[in-house]
Amino acid sequence: MAFRIRSSKFRHIYGEAHRKDKCYENVRITRNAHDSNFCAVNPKQLAVVTESAGGGAFIVLPLSKTGRVDINAPKVCGHAGGVLDIRWNPFHDDIIASGSEDCTVKIWSIPNNGLVSNLTEWQVDLHGHGRRVGYIDWHPTAENIILSAGLDFKVKIVKS
Repeated sequence: MAFRIRSSKFRHIYGEAHRKDKCYENVRITRNAHDSNFCAVNPKQLAVVTESAGGGAFIVLPLSKTGRVDINAPKVCGHAGGVLDIRWNPFHDDIIASGSEDCTVKIWSIPNNGLVSNLTEWQVDLHGHGRRVGYIDWHPTAENIILSAGLDFKVKIVKS
């Protein structure tokens, strides 16, 4: 029996890089090798987990303002360990959740005008994992329900 390999219908499609004025520069992305989402985007903002000392942090950048990011840009910081996963709430564009090596999930409210200083006040602090939280996700159709999975082989579903 002869096998026939079908060629891809996308073989003549090539991507183009954006112009420099449509890109972000000087973003110090985390060096963590954990298999997680280190960036998240919604219709208004981009969040990126950054390299930080003394805990976990991530920056929130408006999609309307691209270009060079200041090295001292305000961060969302409050975890005692590195941030391993971040997710935007699908129902509220200003709510983001972060899971961390400190075994917690924190839910943050980003101001409408963006960050002007470091955000250290979280809205909700979820505990219950014995080891680091490697994965979080919002329910796609039910509002304010979040799932977290930790390296303690536990999955938590919480209404925040």
